[in-house]
Amino acid sequence: MTILSDIYIKKFLKEGKILISPLIDPERQIQPSSVDLRIGNEFKGFKIIKKPYIDPKDPENIDSYMESVHVEEGEAFIIHPNEFTLATTLETVKVPDNLVARVEGRSSMGRLGITMHVTAGFIDPGFEGKITLEISNIGKMPVALYPGQRACQIVFETMTSPAEKPYGHPDRDSKYMGQTKPEGSRIKQDYELRR
Repeated sequence: MTILSDIYIKKFLKEGKILISPLIDPERQIQPSSVDLRIGNEFKGFKIIKKPYIDPKDPENIDSYMESVHVEEGEAFIIHPNEFTLATTLETVKVPDNLVARVEGRSSMGRLGITMHVTAGFIDPGFEGKITLEISNIGKMPVALYPGQRACQIVFETMTSPAEKPYGHPDRDSKYMGQTKPEGSRIKQDYELRR
């Protein structure tokens, strides 16, 4: 695989092969081999519940264990040490069926102890929507997160060929396609857990 350079990122954006909208400040957001993305204003975290564990097969909706928080512009969401929250990118992203993308944390955030994705940094070809960020504070101090701040970066890589069944294909289980806010796990829809 080959990582797209800034030259090709700009070319693919101009040609409409890649969509990143709104791209508020392309001159600052487009990096040598990635595009900085910003945090949106919706966050979602786990409530304190009286259940001993989360069971992916539980008929209750996993979202019932979580609560959403809307943060106004100029306000901050405070993430405390050892806390986990979901957020979303401000930008909607569309990946063509011949590229794959991944989300990486920005070094400036990592140096504060903030990780931007735990395991799900991979974005399939054909995906369209806002990217849900899995944010953890592994540091010792609370950190303020501001809607609109650059928090992560997206890297695009070429594939050997276009995907035969890209994300969103009718034969594919694309449970996060078109998401517009932080989405909790939809693991109970996995075919092996529905048996």
